Amino acid sequence: MKATVVAHPIQGLVKYHGLKKLKERIPFHDSISVCVEALCTTTTVEVDSSLQENIVVINESYVTGRDKERIETVLGKLRTLAEYSGFFKVVSRNSVKTGKGLGFSASGFAALGVAASEVLDLKLDYVSLSEIVRLGAGSATRSLAGGFALWHTDKNGHSYAEQLAAPSNIDFSMVIVPIPSKIGTDEAHAEVVSSPLFQARLRNIDKLIAEMKSAIRNGDISTIGRLAEEDTLNLHAITMTGKSHMVLWESDTIQIMREVDKLRDSGIKCWYSMDTGPSVFVNTLERFVHIVADRFVEIGFPNAIMSEVGGKPKLIDSHLF
Repeated sequence: MKATVVAHPIQGLVKYHGLKKLKERIPFHDSISVCVEALCTTTTVEVDSSLQENIVVINESYVTGRDKERIETVLGKLRTLAEYSGFFKVVSRNSVKTGKGLGFSASGFAALGVAASEVLDLKLDYVSLSEIVRLGAGSATRSLAGGFALWHTDKNGHSYAEQLAAPSNIDFSMVIVPIPSKIGTDEAHAEVVSSPLFQARLRNIDKLIAEMKSAIRNGDISTIGRLAEEDTLNLHAITMTGKSHMVLWESDTIQIMREVDKLRDSGIKCWYSMDTGPSVFVNTLERFVHIVADRFVEIGFPNAIMSEVGGKPKLIDSHLF
């Protein structure tokens, strides 16, 4: 039996940075994200009792090592719950194959969890599935929730995400500029506790979360954009001041940031945002999204992608194999 799921990656608005419990992938603090409709991961999962091991192919390449271990952690949890003793074939493709910091690990594990649950005929409650996909990638909880989502570090003893606002509720658009990098996200997250700025982040994070929740509730795009931009600078300052002095930005990243400043000075409401990588999200309103995208094409970024807010993962009938 096969099942195929499409899920959307996330942009962190109040980003999580660092893991308090590495094995369980539980962060130091709550975080808020928005799903990106124009980007997606499509994943097909098949149960096959004739296999001797799990076969995983992502973007036409066989997966081994640490990446496969993370996938097998999620599949193993679901296999145990279903009392299934066989193995899986997994084929997954991202809609964009270059660019770091685009949130595809989130959509990948959300799609994996939903598809594997379907082929195993598991009727899991939402919180249980959210906590399982979190073991592969923490932000998968937020891709699973869809729309604007809050990931709870600890809510009644559970760490999962819940939707704050549906995709259609807010006039919110994005322009995404993918930029490649060889630095892994896990490397960046491991740096946080060595930064002298990290404790200051923890002291202020609850206030920031409350402000962002209020802005989302009120559909206040200016405040959402401003807070996400400020949080971006905070997050990258922490990474840069960790023990390895990791600088995740590329020269293209800085050029885009400067261009956003110019656009805003000219009256275009837009704000930049980066997760743990050099790729840039530019948050804006629907009436400005074409202006922003056209400007980036003009200055040499023809790969700029316009997007609305994405929803929850969906089952589809078209399989990858």
